[in-house]
Amino acid sequence: MSGFVELIRDLVASTGIESAQVCCGQAIELPGWYRPEKKWDLLVLSHGQLVAAIEFKSHIGPSFGNNFNNRTEEALGSATDLWAAYREGAFRPSARPWLGYMMLLEDCERSTTPTRARMPQFPVFPEFEGASYQQRYELLLTNNDERTVV
Repeated sequence: MSGFVELIRDLVASTGIESAQVCCGQAIELPGWYRPEKKWDLLVLSHGQLVAAIEFKSHIGPSFGNNFNNRTEEALGSATDLWAAYREGAFRPSARPWLGYMMLLEDCERSTTPTRARMPQFPVFPEFEGASYQQRYELLLTNNDERTVV
């Protein structure tokens, strides 16, 4: 994923953001609320303010089910931790930063085939019925609703 990190770093740096610092590789820790610090893959700062924090992840087989659940919990946990730290003033005087999570998913039959969801107690939301892992990631990483945490 380092190639993608470098590509985005170079793209951000080319925008000419005055006094911008684009950090990757080192000096990429941010304070959290539920843990002392979290390393992000890329940070964008300007005039001492946090502009953006981005994570880059990949997912290749064979265990899509378990890995999807782990990536989902990781993304939601990182976002929850960052937003709680922001709420508590960790990044003052920064305005609300942009938070990104880029996922590179292997394009194969296992990632694009519809899956079943177990629902012994309560039904799953309709969006997940017969959704592939690719569709599940799209639901996770697309903020189409103000209630979404990420």
